[in-house]
Amino acid sequence: MKRRTLFRGAAIGAAAIPAAAFGYSALAEPTATAANYEVSITEQRTNRLLNFKRGSAWTDANITWSWSPGGGGWSNLSDVKYRNTASFGWIALATASGGKVGIVNMTSEKHQELNDLLWSATPGGNPHAIERIPDIGAIVTASSAGFLTVYGPTAVSKPSTLAKVQTVTLAGAHGVLWDPTRKLLWAIGDKVLRAYQVTGSYRNTRLKATSKKVTLKGLGHDLQPDYSDKGKLLITDTYGAYEVNASTLAKKTVREGRLIKSYVRDSAGEGMWLQAKNNEPRPWSSDTVRWDSGSKVRSGGHIYKARIVTTSFN
Repeated sequence: MKRRTLFRGAAIGAAAIPAAAFGYSALAEPTATAANYEVSITEQRTNRLLNFKRGSAWTDANITWSWSPGGGGWSNLSDVKYRNTASFGWIALATASGGKVGIVNMTSEKHQELNDLLWSATPGGNPHAIERIPDIGAIVTASSAGFLTVYGPTAVSKPSTLAKVQTVTLAGAHGVLWDPTRKLLWAIGDKVLRAYQVTGSYRNTRLKATSKKVTLKGLGHDLQPDYSDKGKLLITDTYGAYEVNASTLAKKTVREGRLIKSYVRDSAGEGMWLQAKNNEPRPWSSDTVRWDSGSKVRSGGHIYKARIVTTSFN
């Protein structure tokens, strides 16, 4: 495995590498209305995070960025989010059903590997999602065995100091998302979407359940922003995809169907989703990402989730 100590040292001790170094300019942000934004997929057959421009052929030659952590605890990558930090610039938050979660230090290299991690942990219970709380640098993960895990650092600029500070019970926990407008952390689990207040900071960071919750018919699965409307969240459960008004908690069906593993809207309001094909050996995956206006196939791919490549929350 290639070493990247040059980039690691530069990121820790110097100014952050700008987002443009990755080729992620304005097209990466949800406010861009261009149709050719980048899409990130968790591809489990080769176990890589793969980024492509929407309009390109999704072949190896057109990969704009990738991360390959190997197998073991990093097998079956299940979630990715991109966030911008003062100390490191762009980071990728990664989760694997094999057991691991972590923070990837995105350098100027197109293809990155396990040794680009700034931090990793093993929360247990089949990790499905991860989120970072801005300003305090805390991390929250969701494990489908039924709990959220909170990690707090001693300093926001030192992710290596993250340590477990709290475990919160949430049956079937599958998704977590920070809401910067309402200053809440949303989490989705079995038959419920619930909002948590984040209290304290650093090692004193704690989650406190609020009264805001939405009852679902099935097992809650994905949780994403609506990039066309800051007032809405987008979720999926056993039976379909829905929009939720984050203030009134009103829920509306936007797509019916089983096995919708991820759903999001871009800034123009077009839906993008991944619906599993129920084929072995990974019945929860598909080789196809769909939009309201078409689809894109990653030949041979076992894709679990699809994300818009952006560091914005909504």
